[in-house]
Amino acid sequence: MSSSQEPNKKRILTGDRPTGKLHLGHYVGSLANRVKLQDDYETYILIADVQALTDNFQTPEMLRANIREVVLDYLAVGLDPKKCAFVIQSLVPEIAELTIFYMNLVTVARLERNPTVKDEMKQKGFGDNVNAGFLCYPISQAADITAFGAHLVPVGEDQRPMIEQTQEIVDRFNRLYGEDKETDSGILVRPEGMYAEFGRLPGTDGAAKMSKTVGNVISLSDDEATVTQKVMGMYTDPNRLTGREPGNVEGNPVFTYHDAFNPDKERVAELKELYRKGGENEKGKPLLGDVQVKRELAVALNAFLEPIRTRREEFARDENLVWDVVQDGTARGHQRAAEVMDAVRGAMKIDYLKS
Repeated sequence: MSSSQEPNKKRILTGDRPTGKLHLGHYVGSLANRVKLQDDYETYILIADVQALTDNFQTPEMLRANIREVVLDYLAVGLDPKKCAFVIQSLVPEIAELTIFYMNLVTVARLERNPTVKDEMKQKGFGDNVNAGFLCYPISQAADITAFGAHLVPVGEDQRPMIEQTQEIVDRFNRLYGEDKETDSGILVRPEGMYAEFGRLPGTDGAAKMSKTVGNVISLSDDEATVTQKVMGMYTDPNRLTGREPGNVEGNPVFTYHDAFNPDKERVAELKELYRKGGENEKGKPLLGDVQVKRELAVALNAFLEPIRTRREEFARDENLVWDVVQDGTARGHQRAAEVMDAVRGAMKIDYLKS
């Protein structure tokens, strides 16, 4: 039995759509928790290429390069392929089968009310032209989670509606098709979400969320100069024109990033106090200008990212590493999903050829 399939461990399912390199929002929202939990849970990390196609269907050839970038980011932050199975979604057909079954359990109106779907439709400018694949991806995500029998799903706060919809689907399935007689529990495991303690990291432009589409992200692989450039261009308090005015710390992205990534908490507290206070020194210069706050943030972020960048460069030198890791992880994931589907077909009485 592989190290990722230990019978006494509970299971985790999490993942990302391979639409490009991962960023600090991914780290705060989920990656940090994945690294912490990989020793204690049987962990499956899904590379959701099918979901990525819902808004990239015209350029599917991009997925191969994006998958490689995402896996390199996983390895660089400390996810261990011996402890985690990196699984390509499209290569586990049981997920597609479950998705079809679940479509009978969810109304279109319920999908349209999903806040995460509504937000992303607005952000991508779909309007009335949303395709069915995009609208239905909460159902696909429920299939992702339940195909591996996941007990816990580490995600960002913005994904809470997706977890709640998955729970609704699981509850309805178990009510319709009964319990597992051997375990006296539902056929499907009812997952719980594990949400990042820090909450959502805003975009560098002050928007509520980092988005590669908008271009307001700091990628985990950005070099030192790029990180510094992005930080120096960050949104701050627009009412602080000269640096002498008392400034707002709350809702100020620069300080949100300091809280998340600057390990010198005493200095962060000092910066906040000076920023709120405003005023000038004996030389008539601001006690604390926005430029200084940003410079110190750039230093902190580059210190945080440097070991990640170094590991990523080392892993990238081996052209075969990513695909070897993905092949092994997908095989392990397929094995787990096949076991779940056997139970699902039996519960639904559609295991026609099973004696």
